[in-house]
Amino acid sequence: MKLPVLPWNISLPAFLRSHGKALRVTALLLLLALSGYIFYLDVTIREAFEGRKFALPARVYGRALEVYPGLRLTPAQFVDELRTVGYRENPEPNEAGTYKHTMNGLEFSTREFVFGDGPQAAQRLRIEFAEGAVALLQERGTTDTDLPLVRIEPPLIGGIYPGHNEDRALLKLDQVPKPLIDALVSIEDRKFYSHWGIDPRGIARALYKTVTGQRIEGGSTITQQLVKNFFLTSERTLTRKGTEVLMAMLLELHYGKDEILETYLNEIFLGQDATRAIHGFGLASHFYFDRPLDRLELQEIATLVGMVKGPAVYDPRKSPDLTLQRRNIVLQEMVRLSAITQAQFVEARQKPLGVIHRAPTGTSPYPAFLQYVHRQLQRDYREEDLRSEGLRIFTTLDPRVQRQAEEALTLRLAEIEKARRMPAKTLEGAVVVSSTQNGEIQALVGGREARYAGYNRAIDAQRPIGSLAKPIVFLTALEAPDRYTLITPLDDSALVLRQAGTSDWKPQNYDHQFHGQVPLHTALAHSYNVSTARLGIDLGVDNILDKLPLYGIERRPPSYASSLLGAFELSPIEVAQLYQTFADNGFRTPLRAIREIVTADGQPLQRYPLNVEPVAPAAPVYLLTSALQGVVSAGTAKSLGNWVPAEVKVAGKTGTTDDLRDSWFAGYTGDRVAVVWVGRDDNKPSGLTGASGAMTVWGEMMKNIQPEPLEPAMPEDVELVNVDPVTGLRYIEECRTGVPMPFIKGSAPTEVSGCAFASAETGHAGDDPAVGAEVKPEVKPGIKQEPEKSWLQRIFD
Repeated sequence: MKLPVLPWNISLPAFLRSHGKALRVTALLLLLALSGYIFYLDVTIREAFEGRKFALPARVYGRALEVYPGLRLTPAQFVDELRTVGYRENPEPNEAGTYKHTMNGLEFSTREFVFGDGPQAAQRLRIEFAEGAVALLQERGTTDTDLPLVRIEPPLIGGIYPGHNEDRALLKLDQVPKPLIDALVSIEDRKFYSHWGIDPRGIARALYKTVTGQRIEGGSTITQQLVKNFFLTSERTLTRKGTEVLMAMLLELHYGKDEILETYLNEIFLGQDATRAIHGFGLASHFYFDRPLDRLELQEIATLVGMVKGPAVYDPRKSPDLTLQRRNIVLQEMVRLSAITQAQFVEARQKPLGVIHRAPTGTSPYPAFLQYVHRQLQRDYREEDLRSEGLRIFTTLDPRVQRQAEEALTLRLAEIEKARRMPAKTLEGAVVVSSTQNGEIQALVGGREARYAGYNRAIDAQRPIGSLAKPIVFLTALEAPDRYTLITPLDDSALVLRQAGTSDWKPQNYDHQFHGQVPLHTALAHSYNVSTARLGIDLGVDNILDKLPLYGIERRPPSYASSLLGAFELSPIEVAQLYQTFADNGFRTPLRAIREIVTADGQPLQRYPLNVEPVAPAAPVYLLTSALQGVVSAGTAKSLGNWVPAEVKVAGKTGTTDDLRDSWFAGYTGDRVAVVWVGRDDNKPSGLTGASGAMTVWGEMMKNIQPEPLEPAMPEDVELVNVDPVTGLRYIEECRTGVPMPFIKGSAPTEVSGCAFASAETGHAGDDPAVGAEVKPEVKPGIKQEPEKSWLQRIFD
């Protein structure tokens, strides 16, 4: 190929003389443009680097387990709690985060942790158990010391991450082990401490291979890698490479090697946890080895350094053999450069990778709960602060309860589908569990795929609640003890309601029968629609619905009589708020998922205190709870006894909507409120009643949680009165067949009935004996006779 030549009649000196000015101007303009570009890059580097403020995600923690003598806890449950926060079994549990089994319990060592109320030092502890509870708690030392309380550090359950879901744990350079720095320099940039940002020979080699078409190659120093990760995109072009070179030189001009290296150690990408990006050696140490960086062994350090070349290629969980080869190459370079001895090399090379294996969790293993927390935080904080300031958020999630809720929902839905020959994944569900004492949400499941961060049915699914609304009607009635008690007869005959602007309303019972006069408690226990509708109409539809805001339900249903039977929509979290008021004896306790928030350096920022307000008198609520216990012991939820012992005395209510679309169960024990919804996302009939669907999930969950019995304190203005379960008349105390029924004082029946069984002395049956007379039941020889207990007798036994 011929080179271009000047015109035949113009020599080079003449050409330069005639065009020199233009060439000088052009050169000057190019120089000015380059200078301006370099100035722009310089400003960009200094502005970003001098602050060196990484966007730190908000870290979200579950509840910290508080252990004390007398706490109901088994050794197996305690080990599960320790494993949840990453403890490992060790024959000598002196290292923080380890434990070992002993004859009657465990020995373990806690980690230091900064709680919302201040730091807690690491401790070496001993715990012993007896009869399903903690019997002894001691700090190990020269002389063991009894302790009244120990807090186990809370589990990290997720985070609220900056763009691209980057996560990191920041390190100062003096916190980084020297072997890691030696390994990094050995394998990535041997001339790091002598060059001025670039390696000319490396660049020349990379440029030659790129120009000759062999491949586009890097040849980057640690400084160039930092520039690429910190300022530039992953695009691989000569233009971008030129910018990278200029910025690396400028970076070295302004900052020392230690500053550059510290930033690099915190910025480098080292893996992916589902949707969460793992950046920096500090976080990678925990992600792969579940230990802080300063406690890693040489071969583990070499594994992390080897991954710098390509975290996706050298992923120790997906490609262990390839990662092992890469680790050994790092070790070989270290011994070749005298960073380690030959003996250290041989010992480290013989050890396995030692990477812990865990399922990917992404931004959180509990996405539904984290979503609820995020929404509560957005009321008080800017989104950019949540994603960049490193806030530490302490929440109420109980991992053990959450796990049981997830497993119960998954198990029961699969069993129901199999038993009813439904296609797999036809049914969906949601679960909410809270504490009766303080309204703290202990578990929240948004669907049967608990790890799926998508549609959150627990807080977003608005579904008709059916008979779950009926307790509002009955509580309103019981607040008028001069008119209604638990034994007041209600009319369950056919009803036709004519309302202007709508068609006639003719409610039907689930069994398509009418039951005449029924006691109020029976109407609730068997969920009779007609008698409930008549009661609600008599009390006033608006009077009842106006109470919903008091109980924490912000959206008011339409003023139709059908709303009395639950023909309005709520989410499971709203239903849980409603039943929280019943469980808390008429006090409205707003459900909460956050306890407190501290800054990245541990300074208290905000607390979320308990906020309680009385909204219903204690006596009527006590009566309602007794009636809801009757729902479980003798009503529509009687089969709950297949999962939860009768001694727990659960109060609950089934809910079923038209065409069997929605299956609900809401109930409470002595320590927990729980709501379960089961149905289909396409709103087609599920074919399930509240008892055949949601209640079975509730029971499966509570069976494994082992709830406290529900034994509310009887208010001072409530009394137990023995009554005839048929006539509702008052029985004398000696009548063994009487039912002890709670009444608000002054509302119990005053007319007294004799005992309804035969006298052994007279042989007469069915006659009313005189009040106060001693009456003995007929006793057949050799046969022990016990009258069948009513639902209330079973409750109060």
